[in-house]
Order: sequence, then C-alpha cells, then structure tokens
Amino acid sequence: MRERSPIIVAIDTTDLAEVDSLIEATRNSVSVYKFGLEFYLKFGLETLQSLIRRFDIELFLDLKLHDIPNTVAGASRSIASLKPLFLTVHATGGTKMIRAAADALPGTKIAAVTILTSLDDEEMKRIGFTGSLSKQVLALTELALDSGAKAVVSSAREVSEIKRRFPSAITITPGIRPMGSSQDDQARTMTPQEAIVAGSDYLVIGRPISASSNPGVAAAEILASIYQ
Repeated sequence: MRERSPIIVAIDTTDLAEVDSLIEATRNSVSVYKFGLEFYLKFGLETLQSLIRRFDIELFLDLKLHDIPNTVAGASRSIASLKPLFLTVHATGGTKMIRAAADALPGTKIAAVTILTSLDDEEMKRIGFTGSLSKQVLALTELALDSGAKAVVSSAREVSEIKRRFPSAITITPGIRPMGSSQDDQARTMTPQEAIVAGSDYLVIGRPISASSNPGVAAAEILASIYQ
C-alpha cells in the first residue's frame, strides 16, 4: 500500500455523486477520508463498505461516541466490518467508556476527542469547565491514553504540548486552514505547515479542499506546502 498521507479529507456532504467525485479527484494526495455522523446515519455500513472497496481508501469514522460503556462497546462492534483506521469517542465519556471501545475494536485506533475546536475559553467557562482550555485538553489526553485510546483529536494550538508530554500519541488536528482561507466554524486554527511543525500527525481538512474549484489541485498544493 502507498505511503499514508498526513491529510485526512473531511466528507461534509451526503450527495453520493459529490463524494465519488471528491475522492476520485484527491486520492493521489490523500489516503484517509473522514465520514461523520450525518453520513453514517443516512447511508449506513453498505455505502461506506462500497466506497472503501471501490476507491481503496482508509476510513476515519467520526461518530464521537459518548454513552455508557456497554452501549459504546455494542456500537463499536456494529461497525467492525468497516475496519476503520480511526473511530472517535469523546474523552469526557471516561475511562470505562474509552476502554470499552478499544476492547471492542482491537484492530482500530480509538481517537479521543478532547475539546471540540468550535469551543473557546469563554464557551468552556459557560459549560462549567474550570481552568484553561489547554489544561483541560492535557488532562483529557492523559485519561484517554491511559484508557486504551491510541490517538487524540485536538486543536493544533495544544498539539505541541501533547507531543511533549505524550510522544507516542497519534495526534489528529482539525481546524486546519491554508493561508487565506476562512476559519468557518473553527475557533482555533493553524495552517497545515504550522500544524505539522507543532507535532500533528494527521490534518483534518474539509472545505479548503472540498469547496475548491479543483479539489485535486487543492489537496496536492496543501500536501506540498507541508514540506516546504
């Protein structure tokens, strides 16, 4: 299999023709594609299996599971046939829940979502978290890794400290915007090159690629910019 690209393209549409076109256009620069809850609930296992088989892609299944351990274990087993590279769970679900997901899918890397990149310090205070956002991210990272997660999803603003304290953690960074792009609904962003330098292993990129007039060129240019 070809070397895995650090770019993960976020599939933010449920139009299957658009999905096919986007994957076909970007697959020379991208290995892993992120499918979220909306797509999964609409199309289920069979459509994802077909995409994986037809395009020879790897799956980042971004379901952000957050429930009692038994329910999360059952949900994880239900998608075992997809053999996802990553499956997301919320780190705030706690040790038992994360462990349940990891035990249910031993061949998949459980990726713990620490703090959503749409949240800033003010919003965190309103929710009830005390202390800095960075402190919360590090605490949740430690809990997740101790509980069987292999990867952590966090803003690039926290990734350098995560890598310093937990060097074996796989770091997945959303909120990536090439220079000049809109931040959209992401409160904490970085450019692709900045994120890789900070320690990100994978970059989740959506609209800067999918909304481009030429997604294939956009993906190739972003990949090239990482290594400049």
